[in-house]
Amino acid sequence: MAQKVTLKAADGSTVEFIDEIKAQGGVKDVYFSPDKSYVVAFYRSPLNPNDKERINNIVGVYRERIFNSPGGNYWNQMFAWPTKMVEWNGKTGVVMPFYDTKYFFKGGPFDGKEKNGKWFSSAKLRNRFLPSDQKGTFLTNLHMCIKLARAVRRLHAAGLAHSDLSYNNILVDPITGAACIIDDDSLVVPGKFPPEVLGTPDFIAPEVMETKGLPLTDKNRKLPSIYTDRHALAVLIYMYLLNRHPLRGGKVHDVNDAGRDEELSMGTKALFIEHPTDKTNRVKPQQLAPSELPQGDPSKLPYTICGPYLKELFDRAFVDGLHDPMKRPSAAEWEDALVKTTDLVQPCQNSQCEAHWFVFDNTRKPRCPFCGREYHGQLPVLNFYYKPRDKYQYENCRLMVYDKQTLYKWHSNNLIPANEKTSEEDKKPVGDFHFHGGQWILINRRLPDMYDVTDKKPVPIGGFVPLTDGRQILLDKAQGGRLVIVQLVNN
Repeated sequence: MAQKVTLKAADGSTVEFIDEIKAQGGVKDVYFSPDKSYVVAFYRSPLNPNDKERINNIVGVYRERIFNSPGGNYWNQMFAWPTKMVEWNGKTGVVMPFYDTKYFFKGGPFDGKEKNGKWFSSAKLRNRFLPSDQKGTFLTNLHMCIKLARAVRRLHAAGLAHSDLSYNNILVDPITGAACIIDDDSLVVPGKFPPEVLGTPDFIAPEVMETKGLPLTDKNRKLPSIYTDRHALAVLIYMYLLNRHPLRGGKVHDVNDAGRDEELSMGTKALFIEHPTDKTNRVKPQQLAPSELPQGDPSKLPYTICGPYLKELFDRAFVDGLHDPMKRPSAAEWEDALVKTTDLVQPCQNSQCEAHWFVFDNTRKPRCPFCGREYHGQLPVLNFYYKPRDKYQYENCRLMVYDKQTLYKWHSNNLIPANEKTSEEDKKPVGDFHFHGGQWILINRRLPDMYDVTDKKPVPIGGFVPLTDGRQILLDKAQGGRLVIVQLVNN
């Protein structure tokens, strides 16, 4: 029977684990604590002093900066962050929290296995192997991407780059819309702790791929950084929402050398498969396996189905910024666009639709792109206006209404954040929508200033206002308060 090992960590605390390797990664062997609340992962090869100092900083000053600041507890669910450094039998190890149970498959062919992101980003794997109850919905996939963008935004704000963002280093749960970044012990501090790896194929930025043959000392050599993380984040979001790779199209650059072809198609010659003007890297549907359809064919499910906010960022990431890192959207911009996109979703009226939700396409006859079902009935859209000075102006964001949809404080006032800083009080719904008596209504639950501008009367808490075409409703009189104008899409 395996023995229990007791050690003193570098910070003086006691660490216990069972002397039995339970899992193995690329460079580490993993041991479980007796109560399975944490794991201890030992590097198989000795670490140099710089790498030890990096880990010391990650479990020390950087952990302190992220987790011990106001609201720091929030990040525990987003990172499997190392907490301590240990030495044992000449090897260096890190103590990390055990992954939440939601990141392991329950039942089915992968029972007990980790929910590695690749199962949910590849059409072939998703369609062939995943039971339908493990796939989540289009809306939960949006939530998953929000969490991922938010976590990357926090890393970058702390001056850190992940350097190897890929589906291998992210656990996801499309059922609840959760995501967690793992392997946080090899983070890059630009100018202080250089990257250990170039990244994972599919997620390496073109400039890193293009210059990987140059000596490390060459000033033209591009190494992983916050800007290469931005590329990897864009690729991940595209893959989680569309289940295909944005650069793997039909163009072949070297028919005789597969390795050279890969280097060119992911490096110097990288080209977006849905580039609006250069169509030379379009996917060839006849070359796709049945299990890759329909997601693998952009002509069936183009990236525009993700809505206007994400389309704009995909263009910036894969057209403007593909070979110009400074033009790539930041993690904060992705987070904002994803949050705004969740306000544009509509439940599909086809109960058999696998996606369950779709983004409103701003047409008079909305249709679910995933199953083809047209929406039937009146569809209210709330267009948001705010007052930066003396008059209201359109804010380029809107909220789709559906039965039992809820309104939140961040909808009624644009100064209220919809992120980790949202207070518990502001997480409570302030209103809800219903189709009642043949018309759509908004019930006021918690907004003391709600006012029906059209009928010139207050809407008291507990009262309701009908959502008729063109009606104006003031949600909040305070600074940042929003006015909505109702638009009825009448099918």
